[in-house]
Amino acid sequence: MQLTLKVTTDQTTYEVKTNLYVIIAWERKFKQKASNLATGVGLEDLAFMAFESCKINGIPVPAVFDDYVKKLVNIEVVSDEPTNPTNEAPTHDH
Repeated sequence: MQLTLKVTTDQTTYEVKTNLYVIIAWERKFKQKASNLATGVGLEDLAFMAFESCKINGIPVPAVFDDYVKKLVNIEVVSDEPTNPTNEAPTHDH
């Protein structure tokens, strides 16, 4: 699963993409499975994923997660894509 997140802080707006590392870090921190994301995602979940995505993409963030959260105005999911999309099965027209 890969999410594109649009992050608005008190100073700027940017987009970041999650990757497998970020999703696994989320699983470890919140003791959840990625499959649970299908049933609903909380704002703290999105904030954590944005925070970790920023760190691995060289976007400066505070060292402490809560300090990052204090600067957030909004986070929204722009797109979500499976990490390994599958092709549709071929169909035969008669």
